[in-house]
Amino acid sequence: MLIPFNISSVLGSEHSIGLNEMFDLEEQLFQYFKSKFVVCSSISRFLVSFQANKTRAVYRWYRFKEAFSASLVEHLFNKYGITAGRILDPFAGSGTALFAASAMGIDADGIELLPIGHEIIKAKQILDEEFTSTDFERLRQWSEQRVWEQSEAHVPLPELRITQGAYPEKTKEAIEKYIGAYQREKSRVQAILRFALLCVLEAISFTQKDGQYLRWDYRSGRTHGKKTFNKGEILEFGQAICDKINEILEDVSPVHQTTLFPAKRLRGQIRLYDGSCLQELPKLPDNAYDAIMTSPPYCNRYDYTRTYALELALLGIDEHGISRLRQEMLSCTVENRAKDLLSINPQWTTALAAADEQKLLQAILKYLEDQKIRKALNNNGIPRMVRGYFYEMACVIAECARVLKPNAPLFMVNDNVRYAGASISVDMILSDIAEKLGFQVEHILVLPNSKGNSSQQMGEHGREPLRKCIYVWRKL
Repeated sequence: MLIPFNISSVLGSEHSIGLNEMFDLEEQLFQYFKSKFVVCSSISRFLVSFQANKTRAVYRWYRFKEAFSASLVEHLFNKYGITAGRILDPFAGSGTALFAASAMGIDADGIELLPIGHEIIKAKQILDEEFTSTDFERLRQWSEQRVWEQSEAHVPLPELRITQGAYPEKTKEAIEKYIGAYQREKSRVQAILRFALLCVLEAISFTQKDGQYLRWDYRSGRTHGKKTFNKGEILEFGQAICDKINEILEDVSPVHQTTLFPAKRLRGQIRLYDGSCLQELPKLPDNAYDAIMTSPPYCNRYDYTRTYALELALLGIDEHGISRLRQEMLSCTVENRAKDLLSINPQWTTALAAADEQKLLQAILKYLEDQKIRKALNNNGIPRMVRGYFYEMACVIAECARVLKPNAPLFMVNDNVRYAGASISVDMILSDIAEKLGFQVEHILVLPNSKGNSSQQMGEHGREPLRKCIYVWRKL
């Protein structure tokens, strides 16, 4: 049985008085969507996260923490009868939806802003479509002979302010020799050797990805005045890179290949667009797609330009480029400035009006602004971020409705969030907006085990579960 969030259960009576309107609006919305909620025992957090990819060939190479699994794509497509045509993922990430759809014989388009996503997808396509037996043999030589150790080439490791000192000195020197050596290879082999390096950067560094930032191991010397953190074993470069190259060879080389990539006649075509989906979606044709499968950034303050800083630095993104990426991505971090959405697309007046008219959203924004005035927020950028997130998502939803064929489904993985003790029912707010922009809400699939709020929120407001859902909307 689903129970709507109860504000008074986590806030004192004095604090909750100002939230009565918000609670009433949430209860009304819950009653409206109550019949759409389905607790889905066949879908677990394991399936809706990267965890299920860890044992899947190809998908396991790079640990893209924010990804859903290929198994989830297969499950939803089979359940809802997506067997042919072309699908779209406006937030393609590492390309899980694209490759899973392609393996099912479905063409797939993706939009992705971060260069690390492009590098992962490009590497997989090169291995699938362009690599020759000679190329595979050269990769094997790199692993067996440690080619970089015999090279005199040396290329300085690109760094950002937030990545300086990220590696043990011997590791940094090995990386620089490795880069210098692979730059002498043919472009196909070079791309895969660079990709293998991207796959091991975190494991050989003092850092660990942790949502809003990189955590630094106590051995880095960058933890002065901060709580110490021990990430455990920091892998030696040579062993880590050889293991990764061997893993790639095991999955895709002609000697080992079994069922990784289906026969070419069965595979769907993959196309990838470079940029923000706010910029790229309006360029796509009307009524072009048979389904959308996606997971946008959550409204949770995660800054991907920080968590993927090691990879972005290696790919040549400088400080200006980091700032540009941070502002172009969907507003999900407190550093996002407000976007002039109508200057991007004057056709979004209806989408913005749908957000303006969403009563629960407006009550939440009012509450957060009030908390800001009271100095009760741990960051004053939270109200701006939450507002930007929902208004930008309204525009994304409007574009998704436009590019889908009639009666085509949209699947979206997303989390509810909480700020200053107030639950934000992202699932119901976005579903309500979607109904105003050309969708019918078919199901809101709820994972059996809800997500607890953050440690900060638990400390002040107690533990209250937050729904993690997959929205199933169908274009009218």
